[in-house]
Amino acid sequence: MTRFAAPIAEQIWDMKYRFKASDGTPVDETVEDSWRRIARALAEVEADPAAWEGKFYEALEDFKYLPAGRITAGAGTGRAVTLFNCFVMGTIPDSMGGIFDMLKEAALTMQQGGGIGYDFSTIRPRGADVKGVAADASGPLSFMDVWDAMCRTIMSAGSRRGAMMATMRCDHPDIQDFITAKQDPARLRMFNLSVLVTDAFMDAVKADGSWDLVFDGKVYHTVQARDLWNRIMRATYDYAEPGVIFIDRINQMNNLAYCEQIAATNPCGEQPLPPYGACLLGSVNLARLVKNPFEADAALDEAALDELVRTAVRMMDNVVDASRFPLEAQAQEAQAKRRIGLGVTGLADALLMVGLRYGSEEAAAQTERWMKQIARASYLASVDLAKEKGPFPLFDAEKYLASGSLRHMDEDVRDAIRTHGIRNALLTSIAPTGTISLYAGNVSSGIEPVFAYAYTRKVLQKDGSRTEEEVVDYAVQLWREKFGDAPLPDHFVNAQTLAPLDHVRMQAAAQKWIDSSISKTINCPEDISFEDFKDVYLEAWETGCKGCTTYRPNDVTGSVLSVSEEKKAPTVVAEGDGEPQTPHGDVIYMSEPLDRPQALEGSTYKLKWPDSEHAIYLTINDIIINGHRRPFEVFINSKNMEHYAWTLALTRMISAVFRRGGDVSFVVEELKAVFDPRGGAWIQGKYIPSILAAIGGVIERHLISIGFIEGEGMGLKSDPKAEAVAVGEAPRGKACPSCGQYDMQMVEGCMTCRSCGHSKCG
Repeated sequence: MTRFAAPIAEQIWDMKYRFKASDGTPVDETVEDSWRRIARALAEVEADPAAWEGKFYEALEDFKYLPAGRITAGAGTGRAVTLFNCFVMGTIPDSMGGIFDMLKEAALTMQQGGGIGYDFSTIRPRGADVKGVAADASGPLSFMDVWDAMCRTIMSAGSRRGAMMATMRCDHPDIQDFITAKQDPARLRMFNLSVLVTDAFMDAVKADGSWDLVFDGKVYHTVQARDLWNRIMRATYDYAEPGVIFIDRINQMNNLAYCEQIAATNPCGEQPLPPYGACLLGSVNLARLVKNPFEADAALDEAALDELVRTAVRMMDNVVDASRFPLEAQAQEAQAKRRIGLGVTGLADALLMVGLRYGSEEAAAQTERWMKQIARASYLASVDLAKEKGPFPLFDAEKYLASGSLRHMDEDVRDAIRTHGIRNALLTSIAPTGTISLYAGNVSSGIEPVFAYAYTRKVLQKDGSRTEEEVVDYAVQLWREKFGDAPLPDHFVNAQTLAPLDHVRMQAAAQKWIDSSISKTINCPEDISFEDFKDVYLEAWETGCKGCTTYRPNDVTGSVLSVSEEKKAPTVVAEGDGEPQTPHGDVIYMSEPLDRPQALEGSTYKLKWPDSEHAIYLTINDIIINGHRRPFEVFINSKNMEHYAWTLALTRMISAVFRRGGDVSFVVEELKAVFDPRGGAWIQGKYIPSILAAIGGVIERHLISIGFIEGEGMGLKSDPKAEAVAVGEAPRGKACPSCGQYDMQMVEGCMTCRSCGHSKCG
C-alpha cells in the first residue's frame, strides 16, 4: 500500500524530496525511508537519539507534520546545504565597498540554497552627492540590478534558483522609482518587491497630508501621502507588485523588540527578520487531524494537535543545531535567538470537513481558536525545552513578556515563561506550503482557500508524450470516498469565488496568534474597481494584518485557466484550420518531435572567446509553424578538439529540446546562468561568466531576431495573432518555466505551477 494519496504527491516526493545519489540512483527507496532519514538526523542532537527518533518519525508519518522543503530534502543527506529556507541579510552600508561585501554574502548564501531578503533603504538616493569622487550616486535601484544579475548566475541547491525580497521605506527619496521598477518586464525578475509602510504614513494617507521623502536627515522631495499611496495601489492593481508591509506593526509586535530592529522579510513575507536572521519553517497538517470528517460530530482532534505541535517544536529547535549556515553571522544570530516558524497547512480542507465555509465569520472564529491552541502548545513546549536545555541566550523575562505579541497571551503561559524561560524567541509563522501541500496529498495550501476542487494535469512521460490525470483536493477526495457522486455542499467555496474581504478576514483571524507573519495571497476579481481594491489594503491595515499581497488577473499578470468539476477545457479553432484545439497560445506542445523538412533557413554566428585559439561557430536553423518562426536545431563547431565532446553534447541536447516545441526560451536562461569558477571574460563591454553563457547569449540574440522572444532577458514574444483564445476567456499569463504548462497560479505570494509543483519561492 502506498502512503501517497495521489500520483502527484509521489511525483513531487521523487522530484524534490527523495534522497538520491549523485548519479540519480535513489537512496530513499520509499517515503518511509525519507521520514526515517529526517527523524534520525534531527534526533542526533538529543542526549538519547534512539528514543526521540521514534517520536519524530511518528510525527512525520502520514504527512501529519511537514518540515519545510529544505529540511525534507537535506536532513540526513550529509550534503553541505542549509536546512533554513530563507535569510534576511546584513544591513547594506552606504558605501561602494560595503555594498559589494553584501553582494558577496548574498551569493554565498544563495549558493547553499537560501532565499534572501534585503532592505535597500540604506543606500543614498539617485543624484545624491558622493563625497570625495565628485560624482552623483546611482541610487539603490541600480544596485538592485546587480543583485538581480548575481541571482541569475547562482544556481541554488536542489536545482532551484534562489528567490529574493527587496524592501524600501515609504519615505525613501527613490520610492517612486522602486514602486514602478518591475513594470519593465526585463528588470528585477529575480526579486519580489514590498514597500515598508509606516504608521505615520498611513495616518498621513487618511488625513490627506503631505509626506517628506528623506535620506540621512535631508528632505529631497515632499509629496501628498495619498498620491504616493495611490501610486503603490495602482502598481499592484496593474502589475501585482509591490506588496505592502506594515513595518511599524511588525516591530511593535515583535517578541524581540528589545534587542533587534526589523526592516526586511524573507522572499514570501511570512518571516520578518533582523539582519542575518534566518527562517526555519514547518507546518502542521490540519487536514489529517479531523475526526469523523463531514459528519455531524466532525471536529479537530485537539489532543492529537497538542501532542503533534509539541513534537514539531522540539524537532525544529534541533534543526538550529543540526543545520549548516552559509555565514558565521547567520549561525550566531540563529543560536542567540533560536527563532522558529511553525505554521499550518490544510486549514481550508479542515474547515470544509467540519462544515464551515472558508471566509465566513464562523470559519474565522474557528481559525482563531485553532491558531490560539497551536500558539499555546508551541510556547509551553518551548518552556519545557528551556527547563531541559536552557532558554535562548538573549532571553530577558521582563522585557520579553512586555513585548507586543506576548501581552495578550494567557496568563498561565506567561507565568511559565517568567518562571522557567523559553527556548525559542519566536515560534509561529504561516509559510508558503504549495509544494509540500501537494506532497501531502494535495491538501489546501497554508491558510489559503482551496484553489480548485479538481483539475486536469498534463504529465510529461518518458517518451515525451503527455498524459492527463485528475488532481483532486484532499477534502473532496474524502467526500467522494464517503458519498460517491453526491453534489458538494454549499459551503465548498474556492479562491475564485471568494470576496476579497473574506480573504482579509481569514488572514486577520490567524494573525492574532501568529508571532511572526503570514504568507497569503488575496485573490481579487479582474473587474474589481480600483477604489474597492484599495479598500482591501485598508481593511488589512485596520484589522491587524502585518502585510498584504493581492493578485488581480489582467492583461499584464495573466490568469490561470478556469476549472470546475463539470466543465472541460475550452476549445477554439485556429485561423485557417478547421480542427478544434485546446488553446496553447503561440507555444506548441508535441507528443512526438517535429519532423525535419528537407530544407531549413538559419544563421551562423562566430563567437571568439578571449584566450582561446579557435573561434566557435553556431548555426541555428528555424522552422515555420502556423506562420511563426521558431528555432528547430543548433550546430556548434570548433577546431579546438578540447571542445569537441561538450559542443557535440550541447548540439544534441539543445536540438532535442527545440524539436519538442513549446516555450524553449528557458534554454537561454539556463545557459546564461552558468559561471566558470576559473573566471569569465569581458566581451563588447559586458562581463560574461562563462563560454556557455556566451553561447546562450548568441542563441538569445537569434531568438530575438526571429521574433520568438521579446528581448534580452524576456520571455515569449506577445503576438495577438499567435494565440487563438476562446471568446470571453482571460489571458493566461506565462507558461511554467519548468514544465511549460499554462498552469501557473498565485499562491501565498508566489507563482506556483499546478502541473509540476514548480515555484520560484520553493
